[in-house]
Amino acid sequence: MSVGGEMKNLEHAFDIESLEGPLGQRVYAVLRGRILDMSLEPGAILRKSALCEQLGVSRSPIAEALGRLSLEGLVDIIPQSATRVSRFSMAKLLEENFLREAVETAAVARVAKDHSAEQFKQLSRNLRLQHLLVEDQDFQGFFEADLAFHEMILSFTGFPKVNQVAEEMTLQLRRARKLMLPEPGRPADAVTEHVAILDAINANDVAAAQSAMSRHLQQLLKRIEPLEREHPEFFRSI
Repeated sequence: MSVGGEMKNLEHAFDIESLEGPLGQRVYAVLRGRILDMSLEPGAILRKSALCEQLGVSRSPIAEALGRLSLEGLVDIIPQSATRVSRFSMAKLLEENFLREAVETAAVARVAKDHSAEQFKQLSRNLRLQHLLVEDQDFQGFFEADLAFHEMILSFTGFPKVNQVAEEMTLQLRRARKLMLPEPGRPADAVTEHVAILDAINANDVAAAQSAMSRHLQQLLKRIEPLEREHPEFFRSI
């Protein structure tokens, strides 16, 4: 991706003045969002001078934002050289999928055992939305509804930090899933798998909920492994 292309994506992605919080936080939010939605692709160069010009800020908040993104593993800062959006590592993606399965099967077990009528209603409403988005072939909309479904299950555990920790440890996986869109046939299959998860929750069947969640998340492995062959430019060479 060219520098001009990078900046065009940023310029039209967000009005930084409409965001809340300190300037460094707003710059961080803009860059992080563009990296996670793959508008800024793995390997893309981030030039501080160009970022300053397009976002209308000084170098200080840019440096602050890039530092935070580096700590999250989303950018690589090479001293006296360049800052790039981090490329994927297949080993890291497989590790993140393993961690995601461990956390979400534990979460769904807790929710299946103990959930409120309102929580079940919210999950059911989300699932109806997923059906409609699949019918409309709105892959981006389905991706967002899918994220929300899993985030609700994590939040319904009653542990406030679970969602935050789960997001932090699967950032690379989230980017890779965006790379897979559109996935012909997969959204419809995912909805069917979500139905099985929700049915188990409704029945308070802990074992069935864990099994359904595990089967659902393991489907991602089949789609992760070909990515390095299909998009070698997005992966680390070592």
